[in-house]
Amino acid sequence: MERVAIIGASMTQFGQRDAWIRELLAQAGEACLDDAGVEGDDLDHLYVSNMASGEFEGMTGVPNALAHDLGAMPAYTQRVDQTSSSGGAGTYAAWQSVASGASDLTMLVGGEKMTHKTTAEATDVIASLTHPVEYKHGVTLPSFAGMTARHYLEKYDAPRESLAKVAVKNHENGLDNPHAQFRKEVDLETVLESPIIADPLRLYDFCPITDGSAALLLCPESVAAEYTDDYSVITGVAGATDTHVVHERDDPTTMGGVVESGREAYEMAGRDPEDIDVAELHDMFTILEFLQMEGLGFAEPGEAWTAVEAGETEKNGELPINTSGGLKSKGHPLGASGVAQIYEIHKQMTGNAGPRQVEADVGLACNVGGFGNCVTTTILEQA
Repeated sequence: MERVAIIGASMTQFGQRDAWIRELLAQAGEACLDDAGVEGDDLDHLYVSNMASGEFEGMTGVPNALAHDLGAMPAYTQRVDQTSSSGGAGTYAAWQSVASGASDLTMLVGGEKMTHKTTAEATDVIASLTHPVEYKHGVTLPSFAGMTARHYLEKYDAPRESLAKVAVKNHENGLDNPHAQFRKEVDLETVLESPIIADPLRLYDFCPITDGSAALLLCPESVAAEYTDDYSVITGVAGATDTHVVHERDDPTTMGGVVESGREAYEMAGRDPEDIDVAELHDMFTILEFLQMEGLGFAEPGEAWTAVEAGETEKNGELPINTSGGLKSKGHPLGASGVAQIYEIHKQMTGNAGPRQVEADVGLACNVGGFGNCVTTTILEQA
Protein backbone atom coordinates (compact mmCIF):
# COMPACT_ATOMS: atom_id res chain seq x y z
CA MET A 1 0.00 0.00 0.00
CA GLU A 2 1.29 3.45 -0.94
CA ARG A 3 2.02 6.02 1.76
CA VAL A 4 0.12 9.18 0.92
CA ALA A 5 1.35 12.76 0.97
CA ILE A 6 -0.49 16.08 0.95
CA ILE A 7 1.23 18.34 -1.58
CA GLY A 8 -1.27 21.19 -1.77
CA ALA A 9 -3.82 22.78 0.51
CA SER A 10 -6.10 25.79 0.50
CA MET A 11 -8.84 27.41 2.52
CA THR A 12 -11.18 30.26 1.61
CA GLN A 13 -12.41 32.94 3.95
CA PHE A 14 -14.97 31.44 6.33
CA GLY A 15 -18.02 33.47 7.32
CA GLN A 16 -20.98 35.04 5.56
CA ARG A 17 -20.15 34.88 1.87
CA ASP A 18 -22.03 36.18 -1.17
CA ALA A 19 -20.75 33.24 -3.23
CA TRP A 20 -22.86 30.10 -3.70
CA ILE A 21 -21.63 26.54 -3.23
CA ARG A 22 -20.35 26.03 -6.77
CA GLU A 23 -18.26 29.20 -6.60
CA LEU A 24 -17.00 28.43 -3.09
CA LEU A 25 -15.81 24.98 -4.16
CA ALA A 26 -14.10 26.35 -7.26
CA GLN A 27 -12.28 29.02 -5.25
CA ALA A 28 -10.73 26.46 -2.92
CA GLY A 29 -10.03 24.02 -5.76
CA GLU A 30 -8.24 26.59 -7.91
CA ALA A 31 -6.16 27.82 -4.98
CA CYS A 32 -5.15 24.26 -4.12
CA LEU A 33 -4.06 23.52 -7.68
CA ASP A 34 -2.04 26.73 -7.66
CA ASP A 35 -0.46 25.78 -4.33
CA ALA A 36 0.85 22.55 -5.83
CA GLY A 37 1.55 23.95 -9.30
CA VAL A 38 -0.61 21.45 -11.19
CA GLU A 39 -3.48 21.73 -13.65
CA GLY A 40 -7.04 20.48 -13.29
CA ASP A 41 -6.68 17.96 -16.07
CA ASP A 42 -3.80 16.32 -14.15
CA LEU A 43 -6.30 14.97 -11.60
CA ASP A 44 -7.33 11.32 -11.62
CA HIS A 45 -9.96 11.58 -8.88
CA LEU A 46 -11.95 14.53 -7.54
CA TYR A 47 -13.94 14.20 -4.32
CA VAL A 48 -16.34 16.75 -2.87
CA SER A 49 -17.27 16.76 0.83
CA ASN A 50 -20.69 18.33 1.20
CA MET A 51 -23.57 17.58 3.52
CA ALA A 52 -26.56 19.45 2.20
CA SER A 53 -26.23 21.47 -1.02
CA GLY A 54 -29.62 20.09 -2.05
CA GLU A 55 -31.32 21.10 1.19
CA PHE A 56 -29.58 24.47 1.49
CA GLU A 57 -29.52 25.54 -2.17
CA GLY A 58 -31.50 23.03 -4.17
CA MET A 59 -28.32 22.09 -6.04
CA THR A 60 -27.10 18.54 -6.63
CA GLY A 61 -24.33 17.15 -8.84
CA VAL A 62 -21.77 19.51 -7.32
CA PRO A 63 -18.74 17.25 -8.07
CA ASN A 64 -19.60 17.22 -11.78
CA ALA A 65 -19.96 20.99 -11.81
CA LEU A 66 -16.65 21.40 -9.99
CA ALA A 67 -14.85 19.15 -12.46
CA HIS A 68 -16.13 21.41 -15.23
CA ASP A 69 -15.09 24.59 -13.40
CA LEU A 70 -11.59 23.27 -12.66
CA GLY A 71 -11.08 21.77 -16.12
CA ALA A 72 -10.64 18.39 -14.44
CA MET A 73 -12.36 16.21 -17.01
CA PRO A 74 -12.23 13.23 -17.37
CA ALA A 75 -11.39 12.70 -13.67
CA TYR A 76 -13.64 10.40 -11.67
CA THR A 77 -15.86 12.45 -9.33
CA GLN A 78 -17.73 11.59 -6.17
CA ARG A 79 -19.63 13.44 -3.45
CA VAL A 80 -18.99 12.40 0.16
CA ASP A 81 -21.77 13.09 2.67
CA GLN A 82 -21.27 12.05 6.27
CA THR A 83 -23.14 14.93 7.91
CA SER A 84 -20.81 17.30 9.78
CA SER A 85 -17.94 14.82 9.46
CA SER A 86 -18.13 14.89 5.65
CA GLY A 87 -14.70 16.52 5.45
CA GLY A 88 -13.05 13.80 7.50
CA ALA A 89 -14.84 11.10 5.52
CA GLY A 90 -13.73 12.80 2.30
CA THR A 91 -10.14 12.79 3.55
CA TYR A 92 -10.43 9.06 4.20
CA ALA A 93 -11.88 8.48 0.70
CA ALA A 94 -9.20 10.59 -0.99
CA TRP A 95 -6.49 8.79 1.00
CA GLN A 96 -7.91 5.41 -0.04
CA SER A 97 -7.90 6.38 -3.71
CA VAL A 98 -4.17 7.09 -3.63
CA ALA A 99 -3.10 4.43 -1.10
CA SER A 100 -4.80 1.74 -3.15
CA GLY A 101 -2.99 2.78 -6.31
CA ALA A 102 -6.24 3.68 -8.07
CA SER A 103 -5.13 7.31 -8.43
CA ASP A 104 -1.80 9.10 -8.70
CA LEU A 105 -3.28 12.53 -8.03
CA THR A 106 -6.48 13.13 -6.06
CA MET A 107 -8.13 16.34 -4.97
CA LEU A 108 -10.61 16.73 -2.14
CA VAL A 109 -12.70 19.91 -1.88
CA GLY A 110 -15.09 20.45 1.00
CA GLY A 111 -17.65 23.21 1.20
CA GLU A 112 -21.03 24.39 2.42
CA LYS A 113 -23.26 27.42 1.86
CA MET A 114 -25.49 28.03 4.89
CA THR A 115 -25.83 31.66 5.97
CA HIS A 116 -28.59 32.59 3.51
CA LYS A 117 -30.94 30.48 5.64
CA THR A 118 -32.32 31.63 8.98
CA THR A 119 -30.86 30.06 12.12
CA ALA A 120 -34.07 28.06 12.56
CA GLU A 121 -33.95 26.79 8.97
CA ALA A 122 -30.27 25.85 9.16
CA THR A 123 -30.78 24.14 12.53
CA ASP A 124 -33.66 22.16 11.06
CA VAL A 125 -31.52 20.92 8.16
CA ILE A 126 -28.77 19.85 10.56
CA ALA A 127 -31.25 18.23 12.98
CA SER A 128 -32.50 15.98 10.18
CA LEU A 129 -29.49 13.73 10.85
CA THR A 130 -31.01 12.67 14.19
CA HIS A 131 -33.19 9.58 14.60
CA PRO A 132 -36.69 10.12 13.11
CA VAL A 133 -38.38 9.57 16.50
CA GLU A 134 -36.09 12.09 18.18
CA TYR A 135 -36.47 14.51 15.28
CA LYS A 136 -40.27 14.27 15.51
CA HIS A 137 -40.09 15.38 19.13
CA GLY A 138 -37.91 18.38 18.32
CA VAL A 139 -34.58 17.00 19.49
CA THR A 140 -31.63 18.98 18.11
CA LEU A 141 -27.87 18.68 18.46
CA PRO A 142 -27.74 21.71 20.81
CA SER A 143 -30.15 19.92 23.15
CA PHE A 144 -27.93 16.81 23.15
CA ALA A 145 -24.96 19.04 23.90
CA GLY A 146 -26.71 20.74 26.80
CA MET A 147 -27.81 17.47 28.39
CA THR A 148 -24.36 15.93 27.99
CA ALA A 149 -22.62 19.01 29.36
CA ARG A 150 -24.85 19.00 32.43
CA HIS A 151 -24.17 15.29 32.98
CA TYR A 152 -20.41 15.78 32.57
CA LEU A 153 -20.23 18.74 34.96
CA GLU A 154 -22.19 16.90 37.64
CA LYS A 155 -20.52 13.51 37.18
CA TYR A 156 -16.99 14.87 37.38
CA ASP A 157 -17.61 17.87 39.64
CA ALA A 158 -16.20 20.14 36.93
CA PRO A 159 -16.67 23.91 37.18
CA ARG A 160 -18.86 25.61 34.59
CA GLU A 161 -15.97 28.01 33.94
CA SER A 162 -13.86 25.21 32.46
CA LEU A 163 -16.17 24.97 29.42
CA ALA A 164 -16.09 28.74 29.02
CA LYS A 165 -12.29 28.63 28.98
CA VAL A 166 -12.44 26.43 25.86
CA ALA A 167 -14.33 29.21 24.07
CA VAL A 168 -11.93 31.88 25.36
CA LYS A 169 -8.89 29.86 24.20
CA ASN A 170 -10.24 29.11 20.74
CA HIS A 171 -11.29 32.71 20.13
CA GLU A 172 -7.81 33.83 21.14
CA ASN A 173 -6.27 31.35 18.67
CA GLY A 174 -8.63 32.54 15.94
CA LEU A 175 -7.16 36.04 16.15
CA ASP A 176 -4.12 34.73 14.22
CA ASN A 177 -6.14 32.94 11.54
CA PRO A 178 -6.84 35.27 8.59
CA HIS A 179 -9.52 32.86 7.30
CA ALA A 180 -11.49 32.68 10.56
CA GLN A 181 -15.08 33.87 10.73
CA PHE A 182 -14.63 35.45 14.17
CA ARG A 183 -11.28 37.10 14.78
CA LYS A 184 -12.54 38.42 18.06
CA GLU A 185 -11.19 37.92 21.55
CA VAL A 186 -13.73 37.16 24.29
CA ASP A 187 -13.29 37.02 28.04
CA LEU A 188 -14.65 34.58 30.59
CA GLU A 189 -17.36 36.95 31.79
CA THR A 190 -18.67 37.49 28.25
CA VAL A 191 -18.99 33.75 27.68
CA LEU A 192 -20.65 33.07 31.03
CA GLU A 193 -23.16 35.92 30.66
CA SER A 194 -24.14 35.25 27.05
CA PRO A 195 -27.72 34.03 26.40
CA ILE A 196 -28.60 30.47 27.39
CA ILE A 197 -29.11 28.18 24.38
CA ALA A 198 -29.30 24.72 25.98
CA ASP A 199 -28.64 24.88 29.71
CA PRO A 200 -25.87 24.94 30.89
CA LEU A 201 -24.48 25.93 27.49
CA ARG A 202 -24.69 29.52 26.35
CA LEU A 203 -24.28 31.32 23.07
CA TYR A 204 -20.48 31.39 23.17
CA ASP A 205 -20.34 27.63 23.77
CA PHE A 206 -21.58 27.09 20.19
CA CYS A 207 -19.93 27.48 16.80
CA PRO A 208 -21.51 29.79 14.21
CA ILE A 209 -23.37 29.04 10.97
CA THR A 210 -20.83 29.48 8.20
CA ASP A 211 -20.09 29.55 4.46
CA GLY A 212 -16.71 28.43 3.18
CA SER A 213 -14.56 25.80 1.53
CA ALA A 214 -11.17 24.12 1.80
CA ALA A 215 -9.18 21.72 -0.39
CA LEU A 216 -6.35 19.17 -0.28
CA LEU A 217 -4.24 17.58 -3.02
CA LEU A 218 -2.90 14.08 -2.42
CA CYS A 219 -0.34 11.88 -4.20
CA PRO A 220 1.94 8.93 -3.37
CA GLU A 221 4.70 9.94 -0.97
CA SER A 222 7.22 8.43 -3.36
CA VAL A 223 6.66 11.23 -5.89
CA ALA A 224 5.69 14.10 -3.57
CA ALA A 225 9.11 15.76 -3.81
CA GLU A 226 8.61 16.10 -7.57
CA TYR A 227 5.83 18.60 -6.81
CA THR A 228 7.03 20.44 -3.70
CA ASP A 229 9.38 20.42 -0.74
CA ASP A 230 6.50 21.42 1.56
CA TYR A 231 4.45 18.31 2.01
CA SER A 232 3.11 16.30 4.91
CA VAL A 233 2.35 12.58 5.15
CA ILE A 234 -0.87 10.91 6.27
CA THR A 235 0.41 8.10 8.49
CA GLY A 236 -2.88 7.11 10.09
CA VAL A 237 -6.55 7.50 9.20
CA ALA A 238 -9.63 5.65 10.42
CA GLY A 239 -13.37 6.08 10.70
CA ALA A 240 -15.95 4.65 13.09
CA THR A 241 -19.68 4.78 13.76
CA ASP A 242 -21.48 5.03 17.11
CA THR A 243 -25.16 4.52 17.95
CA HIS A 244 -27.62 6.60 15.97
CA VAL A 245 -29.68 7.19 19.12
CA VAL A 246 -27.62 8.92 21.80
CA HIS A 247 -29.66 7.58 24.73
CA GLU A 248 -28.69 4.02 23.75
CA ARG A 249 -25.07 4.69 24.75
CA ASP A 250 -23.83 3.31 28.06
CA ASP A 251 -22.35 6.68 28.93
CA PRO A 252 -23.17 9.82 26.90
CA THR A 253 -19.84 11.34 27.93
CA THR A 254 -17.95 8.57 26.10
CA MET A 255 -17.95 8.95 22.32
CA GLY A 256 -17.37 5.44 21.03
CA GLY A 257 -16.70 6.59 17.48
CA VAL A 258 -13.91 8.86 18.71
CA VAL A 259 -12.37 6.08 20.81
CA GLU A 260 -12.46 3.50 18.01
CA SER A 261 -11.33 5.76 15.15
CA GLY A 262 -8.53 7.12 17.33
CA ARG A 263 -7.40 3.64 18.32
CA GLU A 264 -7.23 2.50 14.68
CA ALA A 265 -5.49 5.67 13.49
CA TYR A 266 -2.85 5.37 16.24
CA GLU A 267 -2.30 1.72 15.34
CA MET A 268 -1.87 2.50 11.63
CA ALA A 269 0.57 5.32 12.36
CA GLY A 270 2.46 3.37 15.02
CA ARG A 271 1.78 6.21 17.42
CA ASP A 272 0.31 6.80 20.88
CA PRO A 273 -1.57 9.80 22.29
CA GLU A 274 1.69 10.96 23.91
CA ASP A 275 3.25 11.33 20.45
CA ILE A 276 0.76 13.97 19.28
CA ASP A 277 2.17 17.50 19.34
CA VAL A 278 -0.86 19.47 18.07
CA ALA A 279 -4.52 18.59 17.50
CA GLU A 280 -7.59 19.97 15.76
CA LEU A 281 -10.77 18.79 17.51
CA HIS A 282 -14.38 19.23 16.44
CA ASP A 283 -15.59 21.87 18.93
CA MET A 284 -19.06 22.39 17.47
CA PHE A 285 -19.93 22.77 21.17
CA THR A 286 -17.34 23.40 23.89
CA ILE A 287 -18.23 20.13 25.65
CA LEU A 288 -17.11 18.18 22.55
CA GLU A 289 -13.52 19.32 23.08
CA PHE A 290 -13.54 17.62 26.51
CA LEU A 291 -15.13 14.43 25.16
CA GLN A 292 -12.68 14.12 22.26
CA MET A 293 -9.67 14.82 24.48
CA GLU A 294 -10.70 11.92 26.68
CA GLY A 295 -11.77 9.62 23.83
CA LEU A 296 -8.44 10.11 22.07
CA GLY A 297 -6.41 9.46 25.20
CA PHE A 298 -5.16 13.00 25.78
CA ALA A 299 -6.81 12.96 29.22
CA GLU A 300 -8.32 10.34 31.50
CA PRO A 301 -12.13 10.22 31.72
CA GLY A 302 -13.37 13.23 33.64
CA GLU A 303 -9.99 14.99 33.59
CA ALA A 304 -10.02 16.99 30.35
CA TRP A 305 -11.36 20.00 32.22
CA THR A 306 -8.34 19.95 34.57
CA ALA A 307 -5.99 20.07 31.56
CA VAL A 308 -7.87 23.09 30.22
CA GLU A 309 -7.79 24.78 33.62
CA ALA A 310 -4.02 24.19 33.77
CA GLY A 311 -3.49 25.79 30.35
CA GLU A 312 -2.15 22.58 28.82
CA THR A 313 -4.25 22.97 25.64
CA GLU A 314 -3.25 26.58 24.92
CA LYS A 315 -0.97 27.43 22.01
CA ASN A 316 2.07 27.45 24.30
CA GLY A 317 0.85 24.50 26.34
CA GLU A 318 1.85 20.84 26.45
CA LEU A 319 -0.69 19.90 23.75
CA PRO A 320 -1.99 22.86 21.73
CA ILE A 321 -5.57 22.17 20.65
CA ASN A 322 -7.35 24.09 17.88
CA THR A 323 -4.56 26.46 16.92
CA SER A 324 -6.80 27.45 13.99
CA GLY A 325 -9.43 28.79 16.38
CA GLY A 326 -11.45 25.61 16.01
CA LEU A 327 -15.00 25.54 14.73
CA LYS A 328 -15.81 27.95 17.55
CA SER A 329 -13.85 30.85 16.07
CA LYS A 330 -12.95 29.68 12.56
CA GLY A 331 -16.53 28.70 11.69
CA HIS A 332 -18.28 25.48 10.69
CA PRO A 333 -19.33 25.15 7.02
CA LEU A 334 -20.39 21.53 7.43
CA GLY A 335 -18.70 19.88 4.46
CA ALA A 336 -15.56 22.01 4.74
CA SER A 337 -14.77 21.75 8.45
CA GLY A 338 -12.97 18.40 8.40
CA VAL A 339 -10.93 19.46 5.37
CA ALA A 340 -10.01 22.74 7.08
CA GLN A 341 -8.83 20.77 10.12
CA ILE A 342 -6.41 18.85 7.90
CA TYR A 343 -5.39 22.12 6.24
CA GLU A 344 -4.36 23.47 9.66
CA ILE A 345 -2.41 20.35 10.66
CA HIS A 346 -0.73 20.28 7.23
CA LYS A 347 0.36 23.89 7.71
CA GLN A 348 1.71 23.03 11.15
CA MET A 349 3.61 20.01 9.78
CA THR A 350 5.20 22.04 6.97
CA GLY A 351 6.08 24.98 9.22
CA ASN A 352 3.80 27.33 7.31
CA ALA A 353 1.23 28.22 9.98
CA GLY A 354 2.58 31.74 10.49
CA PRO A 355 1.80 33.25 13.91
CA ARG A 356 -0.15 30.08 14.77
CA GLN A 357 2.94 27.90 14.34
CA VAL A 358 3.83 25.60 17.23
CA GLU A 359 6.68 23.12 17.62
CA ALA A 360 5.21 19.94 16.17
CA ASP A 361 6.29 16.83 14.27
CA VAL A 362 3.04 14.85 14.58
CA GLY A 363 -0.50 16.24 14.40
CA LEU A 364 -4.02 14.85 14.68
CA ALA A 365 -7.43 15.93 13.42
CA CYS A 366 -10.74 14.52 14.67
CA ASN A 367 -13.89 15.31 12.67
CA VAL A 368 -17.23 14.42 14.30
CA GLY A 369 -20.59 13.89 12.62
CA GLY A 370 -23.78 14.55 14.56
CA PHE A 371 -23.21 13.99 18.26
CA GLY A 372 -20.49 11.42 17.70
CA ASN A 373 -22.61 9.31 15.35
CA CYS A 374 -19.73 9.06 12.86
CA VAL A 375 -16.10 10.09 13.31
CA THR A 376 -12.90 10.21 11.28
CA THR A 377 -9.49 10.62 12.92
CA THR A 378 -6.40 11.46 10.84
CA ILE A 379 -2.75 11.63 11.84
CA LEU A 380 -0.25 13.68 9.82
CA GLU A 381 3.51 13.83 10.18
CA GLN A 382 6.35 15.93 8.86
CA ALA A 383 7.93 14.61 5.66
